[in-house]
Amino acid sequence: MKEAVENTLKEAKGRMAKAVEVLAHDLATIRTGRASPALVENIKIDYYGTPTPLKQLAQITTPEARLILIHPWDRSTIRAIERALQQSELGVNPTNDGTLIRIVLPPLSEERRRELAKVVRQRVEQARVAVRNVRRDAHDHLRRLEKEHQISEDELKRAEQELQKLTDSYITEIERLGEAKEEEVLQI
Repeated sequence: MKEAVENTLKEAKGRMAKAVEVLAHDLATIRTGRASPALVENIKIDYYGTPTPLKQLAQITTPEARLILIHPWDRSTIRAIERALQQSELGVNPTNDGTLIRIVLPPLSEERRRELAKVVRQRVEQARVAVRNVRRDAHDHLRRLEKEHQISEDELKRAEQELQKLTDSYITEIERLGEAKEEEVLQI
């Protein structure tokens, strides 16, 4: 019955890894002092009635530290892209010349940097909670296996220790990602 324990731990590991992956993606969308295609690539554009991520409608480049260039493949989408960028939470004012859109990122104020650092901490906490929820689910499943006499009490204890080690390693990874992003946001 050891297979059931291994499967439970394997599933927990996969779900925890996914939580870290989602956090890394979320953090990439938080603006720092530097331009990055990740800031805008997932903004939804109304493309013929269908919300479509910008990265599917245009080439996004960052030729300079504070400049994002968006070159739509279909020129008729320029207005929709511009409108979506203006309504986004980035707080930018895009300009278009009929063929491409330029976004010049202004330097962040100290107050805005602190707000973004708070957002980073919130996202990190959400990821921690997600990992803990996975641990709780796996723990409940292991206890159920023990109650149904599919595993022994000793196997349960070993599995709980392994689960805790797994949880600790993913929480450490989340902390590392959060600290790096917070440092990046606060850097002038």
